[in-house]
Amino acid sequence: MSTEVTEIHQDSPKNGIIHSMSKNRQVHWPSRGGSDKDEEYRHHRTYRCNVDDGSTVTDFLPAERARGITIQSAAITFHWPPHPPETVRDTRNPTSTENPTLPISQASHTINLIDTPGHADFTFEVLRSLRILDGAVCILDGVAGVEAQTEKVWHQASNYHIPSIIYVNKLDRDGATFGKTVKEVGSKLHGWPAVCQIPWWEGGKGQFIGVGDVVALKALRWTTGGDGKNVKVFDLNALESIEPKLAQELRKARAALVELLSEYDEELVEKFLEHGENHVAIPPTAITESLRRCLLRNTGKIIPVFAGASFRNIGVQPILDAIIDLLPDPTEALDAEVSIGSAKGGLNRLIEGKLIVEGTDQSKAGALRAHTQAVDLVRNLRACALAFKVVNDPRRGVLVYVRVYSGTIHRNVSLFNTNLHISERAPRLLKMYASDAVEVQSISAGQIGVIVGLRHARTGDTLVSYAGTNPKAGPPAPLDSLQLRPIDIPPPVFFASMEPHSLSEEKHLGEVLAILLREDPSLQVSIDPDSGQTLLSGMGELHLEIARDRLVEDFKAKASMGKIEVGYREYIRTSSPPEMVMFDRETAGKKGKAGCTASVVPLSTSADITSLSSSTLQEDAYSTLRDGNLITISITSPDSADTPCDVSTRPLPSHLSLSTIHTSLTNGALAALARGPQHSFPLHSTHVKLTFDPATHVFGAETTSAAMSSAARLATQAALKSAAAQGGTALMEPVMNVIISVDEASLGAVVHDISASRGGHIISLNDSGTSSMVANNATEAEASVIDVRRIYAPPDPFASPSVAGAEDQLDHNNRQRTITARVPLKEMVGYLKHLRSLTGGRGTFVMSVDRFERMGAQREKVVLQEMRGMVA
Repeated sequence: MSTEVTEIHQDSPKNGIIHSMSKNRQVHWPSRGGSDKDEEYRHHRTYRCNVDDGSTVTDFLPAERARGITIQSAAITFHWPPHPPETVRDTRNPTSTENPTLPISQASHTINLIDTPGHADFTFEVLRSLRILDGAVCILDGVAGVEAQTEKVWHQASNYHIPSIIYVNKLDRDGATFGKTVKEVGSKLHGWPAVCQIPWWEGGKGQFIGVGDVVALKALRWTTGGDGKNVKVFDLNALESIEPKLAQELRKARAALVELLSEYDEELVEKFLEHGENHVAIPPTAITESLRRCLLRNTGKIIPVFAGASFRNIGVQPILDAIIDLLPDPTEALDAEVSIGSAKGGLNRLIEGKLIVEGTDQSKAGALRAHTQAVDLVRNLRACALAFKVVNDPRRGVLVYVRVYSGTIHRNVSLFNTNLHISERAPRLLKMYASDAVEVQSISAGQIGVIVGLRHARTGDTLVSYAGTNPKAGPPAPLDSLQLRPIDIPPPVFFASMEPHSLSEEKHLGEVLAILLREDPSLQVSIDPDSGQTLLSGMGELHLEIARDRLVEDFKAKASMGKIEVGYREYIRTSSPPEMVMFDRETAGKKGKAGCTASVVPLSTSADITSLSSSTLQEDAYSTLRDGNLITISITSPDSADTPCDVSTRPLPSHLSLSTIHTSLTNGALAALARGPQHSFPLHSTHVKLTFDPATHVFGAETTSAAMSSAARLATQAALKSAAAQGGTALMEPVMNVIISVDEASLGAVVHDISASRGGHIISLNDSGTSSMVANNATEAEASVIDVRRIYAPPDPFASPSVAGAEDQLDHNNRQRTITARVPLKEMVGYLKHLRSLTGGRGTFVMSVDRFERMGAQREKVVLQEMRGMVA
């Protein structure tokens, strides 16, 4: 039996590591909440930390450690493998005299890692991290499998064409099912799982002790209870004698991996034929290179899958090796998307002079001249970076995280913000290690770093350094319009009110909210025009809870979060007779006198508004549509109250123009409509008819615009009171247009909840062509190609026997459906949490205001009781 014991030293040197771009990896570390992803980072450190103890390196906020989850993304930089610099070699150098068959991961590389939240409420943290990274390691819970947030993050990564690999963690726990998780990867993430490791259960059904390396055809066993440094490596022959079933499964897994890769990589097919069509005989490096080629093509069809248990220190080194061996370095990543003027393309193409930049002169000679000038300008471009995160650090001040795409940012250099057209100096540069930082003199292309002290930069801004001009003026056109692809901000789905404890705190609350919004653009602040409340909106209840805690604890704002007050409307049931009012009062020492006649008519439908505002109105009447109400103004003839006045011969004072009369009367009517006669809500669906008779309503210089406005207000109020006395008023409520994306298994429960429990109306049920969980049409097309029965997955020793047809049912249940409905806004407050409960976390929705609709009698009674405090 041939065994080998490898001692892996984890103490990483701080200096001397190769820093060429080919030695860099920008890696995203997404997972579901609490899946021990932070266990990985500690393996290059000399101390231990874990999620359960709240001592992880990247979860350093008090709220993160208290809850045991990641709330904000954290950047760290480390080296792997942690060998001293004299042992480092460049395996990509063709002149190297060392063995070229060794994997790339034998040389020490710099890894820039960003740990992102797994909770759905912090989706934007994931989005802005994905925007600037070159590769991703998606960590799954071996017990829970592919969960809802995993699907969302995976599709977001696919949207940015980020090569990704999967690490199935927690295989040491009861109920862990690696094989089932692999099947779910295919059915839910719409790709073919390339199983690169299989779990090693002691004796076939014992505890999890190691992994079988499908690529190298070896088994790795970690010492139970150890620190992960000692690993026994068994070749296939040695494994036959101690674990024959594992050796047999390893051969089967190797054959499945080769067959899968051969469908997408012609070079591996040639290797397969060279070795006599023997799956086992193909060299490991050939398979690693094939996996790498498939990943770098960014098709998303091949998904390498690895196994481990980070808490037990099992499988950590191989996944770090896989980051180096499989994921791209900055030179291999897709060219960064930029726009300059009207031209769009890649940043490298722009720098190389291959991107055509158009000028104002559209002639052939003018276009050539503009392009030549742009090429000359680009030569002076010293650096181009994207700001992807802004943090207010209590010790260091404002920290702006940047990814440098070209050139080098040096300390004290002037940076021009092409979004805001502002120049700022970079006084200090940092390299972050979670909450710790090391000051550096420069940040080079392919690196992630922090600029301290920028006062204006926001998330998504492009920063450029340009030589040869006044730093404050910035680069000349069109280079001053150069912008990297911005970071998409998802629409908010959860709302709450923020109320200062006193008027004196209102200004401070506004200032700290502005700081918070600069840090997290997925938060939005608005003022409700009806209630005057300050509304804070975000991605979920936990998101707003964390925002409130930061406002109160970090920024010392004296405010509290409350419920939203829904803005209802009143409408009249019957018409009113004309009400004539004469306003005669002295205001601010100036006498004002004017008259006006008003009547009100209910509008039954929005069609009434459209028809009345066009053809059915008198030709000389003035009408305007405001806030769902129609206001009509008629100026009558002095000879007949029923005849419209000829504008050219109207007997009006010289100080009153026709537009002044219209504006004054309209403002008066709007003031009356702002408060209903019964419930004090604004009026809606009301047609106000104002009649203004110059012979009886005008009193020379005393008839001012303020007097006319007051007369119109009083007349309209009188008409509304008359209509309310005859037929009363009723309530209308805002109705939202809601688009909900769910899986087939949850469709029935969600539809029943909307229609039966929330008073909504289902408009349509469709396949998820507009689902926010699907990145693009290509991904949807691929989803139908994945046949779960063709996916190789090793058997789960503790799983129950599969039921016939279960895999077909899995495909059916995972099919996405879209529900379009109209639902009252009141019923959508807090709906996100309920939807997640109904769909196992997989449901998402977006909504927008549709219109106001009249309530039924029973619903109106309940709402009125709630407003009067009769319902707890």
